[in-house]
Amino acid sequence: MAKTDKEIVDLYFIRSEKAIEESENKYGSYIKTVAYNILYSLMDAEEVLSDTLLRTWNSIPPKKPNSLKMFLCKIARNLSFDRYKAKNTAKRGSGETAAVLEELSECVASGDTTENLVDLKELKLLINKFIYSLNGRDARIFVRRYFYCESVKAISERYELTENNVSVILSRLRNKLHEKLRKEGYL
Repeated sequence: MAKTDKEIVDLYFIRSEKAIEESENKYGSYIKTVAYNILYSLMDAEEVLSDTLLRTWNSIPPKKPNSLKMFLCKIARNLSFDRYKAKNTAKRGSGETAAVLEELSECVASGDTTENLVDLKELKLLINKFIYSLNGRDARIFVRRYFYCESVKAISERYELTENNVSVILSRLRNKLHEKLRKEGYL
């Protein structure tokens, strides 16, 4: 029987290697999917899974995540983007990752990147508030595109919309986010 997230986190706290095994059993395919959506390489996704589990082992304790799934996903996502940047190739993954990064760059003032923003914690909170302010479908579409790096085609199939409709929704959401960032003084 699969362990609960709390039970798995407790295993990390007592430094039981079973925590890694349980994390991989419960969330391994999820982590690989997140990594694959960014890197479009099964081998890289496998490496991100291993690196995610190691980083989790080194992070818990002292961290005690409320949602192990999201904790693992954030680590996997960050490792995947780091790996993507290190390979520095815009064509990898059919350009999907490059496309996602390019789309989001529209929300940031020209010449700036999210890495250059002064307070990333405040920015994260602002973006989370923005996402929570959206209706359910728009929030899910935004997160699937810009957090999980899903293709417009995959999103359109999931929500039974045309690709053009998804693109228009994403464009409007980026414009709203851009305006929110401008009003809050980030741009």
